[in-house]
Amino acid sequence: MTILTTARLRLEPFDDAHIDGLNVMDADEEVMRYITGRVQTRQETVESVERVKKRWRQCGFSWWSFIELSSGGVVGAGCIQHLRRQGTEPDPACPLEIGWRLRRDRWRQGLASEAAIAMADFAFQKLNAGVLYAVCHPDNAASAGVMIKLGMRYRGIERWYEKELATYEITSEEWNKRNDAKGG
Repeated sequence: MTILTTARLRLEPFDDAHIDGLNVMDADEEVMRYITGRVQTRQETVESVERVKKRWRQCGFSWWSFIELSSGGVVGAGCIQHLRRQGTEPDPACPLEIGWRLRRDRWRQGLASEAAIAMADFAFQKLNAGVLYAVCHPDNAASAGVMIKLGMRYRGIERWYEKELATYEITSEEWNKRNDAKGG
């Protein structure tokens, strides 16, 4: 399982040690507003961590907890996984998705973008992804802003997760050109 590091974060695959920190975030109505529209119980967070640990073993990628280097606390979560149209498991026939969420007290600090860059690098360099998608509720301007900051192009409203979602994409070629232009 892959650990990623940025200037302010360590991205660790979901683990039982992260349950309490993840549940603090997942129990916040504002954090979950555009994701599921409802908060998660601690038991649902436990079940989610178990599912994700299984996906890491099966696929070699899934969800990371964002651990803030300065505090050691869980401040967010993000993923590389296959999108799905319906059901509960990612669909390998669908494109890879990049996604994230942050604790509310860490919003507007650039942490989502910082983590997303590391996750996208992982997807394009380690998984040899040809394209990455990102989806969000059409009203989620903050998440769409991160997608735009990553250089993703708006595809339109598409049906994923049994919902109509704003959909963005970036190809590996576009990602490499973006990185080359930024000197990284």
